[in-house]
Amino acid sequence: MSDTTVDFSPAAAPLAEKLLEPAREILARYPIGRERSALLPLLHLVQTEEGFVSPRGVAFCAEILGINKAQVGAVATFYTMYKRRPTGEYLVSVCTNTLCNVLGGQEVYDGLVEHLGVGHDETTADGKITLEHAECLAACDYAPVVTVNYDFAVDNTTPESAIELVEQLRKGEQPVPVRGARICSLKEMQVQLAGFADERDGAVAGGPAGAPTLRGVTLAQEHGVAVANFNIDTPITTTKPARDESAKAVKDPGPVSAKPAASVGNEEKK
Repeated sequence: MSDTTVDFSPAAAPLAEKLLEPAREILARYPIGRERSALLPLLHLVQTEEGFVSPRGVAFCAEILGINKAQVGAVATFYTMYKRRPTGEYLVSVCTNTLCNVLGGQEVYDGLVEHLGVGHDETTADGKITLEHAECLAACDYAPVVTVNYDFAVDNTTPESAIELVEQLRKGEQPVPVRGARICSLKEMQVQLAGFADERDGAVAGGPAGAPTLRGVTLAQEHGVAVANFNIDTPITTTKPARDESAKAVKDPGPVSAKPAASVGNEEKK
């Protein structure tokens, strides 16, 4: 963004009215000349309002960064966490990768498909649940795994426990997740993914690792396996990189205004 003001097009202006202030905060995290790196959190910011990366969300990101919509679309279509059509309040992801699949992940997914009447990346008629296959949810020690809006909801899942979970969500209940933070809506999760603190009570939670995760450590202790000369009290030192003095606050893009569509230019349309 090279100018001190941004004249948003009619397509982007409605979002700019709502999101310009947090967007400025995101841009200020990046050095001048590297603002384009802010595109990833900006796309999550769009999803806090829209629930997906809408056409006007693409326009908003393109105009505030000074790039074209095709460039925004290329990023938004590459990463699966950016949704390109309206998504339900709860995104239920079922891992069907190798280990989860061997232990019944596909049966869990098939059970949900039959129960909900939707397939991959489809949303129930009540707008509550979007179902998706997932490529590894990084919890192989608890396979099969199901997450809700990227938080772990059910470990060692069965078709029955998965169906019970989605029914609780559809009824407006708040099932207690097996690990981590309490379940929130997809839009609320996007706030965190955009890099902002979620102030809800219980929005961020932690706890000790479970027995499956610690199994390797337990076996090492049982068999007296240890790293030679390891001292847990040894301080960890880091080398802090020299500060780039050119990394200053991003210029204020100024007030929001909508310019006639004809003045937007021959931008590539997505």
